[in-house]
Amino acid sequence: MADEIRPAESRNFIHTFIEEDVGPGGQFEGMTVHTRFPPEPNGYLHIGHCKALTIDFGTAEKYNGLCNLRMDDTNPSKEDEEYVEAIKEDIHWLGFDWGDRFFYGSDYFEEDYRQAEGLIKKGLAYVCQLTPEEFKEYRGSIGVPARSPYRDRPIEESLDLFHRMRAGEFPNGSMTLRAKIDLTSGNFNMRDPVLYRINHLPHHRQGNKWCIYPMYDFAHPIQDALEGVTHSLCSLEFEAHRPLYDWVVAHCDLPAKPRQIEFARLGIDHTVMSKRKLRRLVEEGRVSGWDDPRMPTLCGLRRRGYTPRSIRNFCERIGVAKAASVVEYGFLEHCLREDLNETAERVMAVLRPIRLTITNYPEDKTETVTVENNPVDPAAGTREVSFSRNLWIEADDFLPEPVPKYKRLYPEGPECRLKGAYLIRCTGCVRDAAGNVTEVLCEYDPNSRGGDPADGRKVKGATLHWVDAGTAVDAEVRLYSDLFTDPDPDAADKDFIDCLNPDSLETLTGCKVEASLAGAAAPANFQFLRQGYFCLDSKDAKPGHLVFNRSVSLKDSYKK
Repeated sequence: MADEIRPAESRNFIHTFIEEDVGPGGQFEGMTVHTRFPPEPNGYLHIGHCKALTIDFGTAEKYNGLCNLRMDDTNPSKEDEEYVEAIKEDIHWLGFDWGDRFFYGSDYFEEDYRQAEGLIKKGLAYVCQLTPEEFKEYRGSIGVPARSPYRDRPIEESLDLFHRMRAGEFPNGSMTLRAKIDLTSGNFNMRDPVLYRINHLPHHRQGNKWCIYPMYDFAHPIQDALEGVTHSLCSLEFEAHRPLYDWVVAHCDLPAKPRQIEFARLGIDHTVMSKRKLRRLVEEGRVSGWDDPRMPTLCGLRRRGYTPRSIRNFCERIGVAKAASVVEYGFLEHCLREDLNETAERVMAVLRPIRLTITNYPEDKTETVTVENNPVDPAAGTREVSFSRNLWIEADDFLPEPVPKYKRLYPEGPECRLKGAYLIRCTGCVRDAAGNVTEVLCEYDPNSRGGDPADGRKVKGATLHWVDAGTAVDAEVRLYSDLFTDPDPDAADKDFIDCLNPDSLETLTGCKVEASLAGAAAPANFQFLRQGYFCLDSKDAKPGHLVFNRSVSLKDSYKK
């Protein structure tokens, strides 16, 4: 699958570093490029994670290397197996695979502990009893060094306390294990950082075996080295942590010395990229779940109709850079629109129907007309669609009184084409007691069958889509727009909840779709002619109740 959707080859600064490392004289000369993707299983992957995982897995693919999948489950307060399975599903859906190289960070707890003991014995770590409040007070500031009265604690005493921390003798927050590095460092991550903290919570895999847990900055380089990772690719916020990564690799007894390389995270407007904030949307019922099609999660995008190829192309084309930037959501839509334009079957669906009666068409006659499945792909062929005297058309394709430049149906207006069928001219309409139009009346030209603009006949009116009233199938259609009205709902000075768009979902019922869609199965993608790209909802659609989600509109406002 990966070969089918692999984007065009490109080269970025990460590739330059890797080629230097594995080339002649490089630190990994002749070695297989080995990366890893280490998500924390405390939520569902979103489009921001997608950039990281495509870099991790895609880089391994580019160099015929390996990429591990490792769950960063060192925080017992947040992890859940539900998220583990969801992460696996999302990565496979994108077309990547980790083979037999699936790990949990918690698999290495015993080794993490052994390495911490080794640092204590080398005089490079000590048990500190500063309270959280004291820790902040003694942290220092620029030009003012940090302090700890426990820094020169004897090695044997620190070892004893560390063993007792593991045995559960001390409460949360009473002690930490800290690296002994440099209390005067201008990089605060190097001011004797915490390596272990006490947390009396059960772990989702380890149960109650542990009550002390390693910090990510300590556990991660150990895990990379044990797995033979050559290049630890991570987002830019870890750049200031790289000296600590290198310190751990240099001072622990490890079989390898991986290299950390950072890249800028993905930012998209009208979106939040925090799992904490996304979880709040779910828990407060502001969306229907993690897979709500308005969510930036991969499961939400999948349900909305996004394809693996469109997302991988998006990640490839925005590039890999050192400088943070914000990408327009419209470009993500542009990549989907490009893909679906080539692959989606064209069908006719009327979202806001009004009846059209062809008064001079025989009442008892039914025929079929031929329409293309996809004009972009001739191999997609054609299909037959039923046609009769009574049709459904869009309500806004008729006006009792025309407005300037209106080229659709109105009494005594221009001829219009019915897609694949005949030319018609509006003769009037029927109104109910309240004066509302309930039916549009027209006459057809029986000699214009085919309705193809290529027939050379000049027609001033528009080409209209329609559905045969005799065979039409009812459907529910959901129209989605931006979840947030503010381009930057994640800004520090805003409450993202206040930025929610109350009109991000419009649900239409009583829509009419052509009969061929009655047997549609998710995740089929369609272009509803003149409407946009839609997919069958994978969750709520069922036999006898069609539900379609609009994936993206037809109009492409993205400026190339």
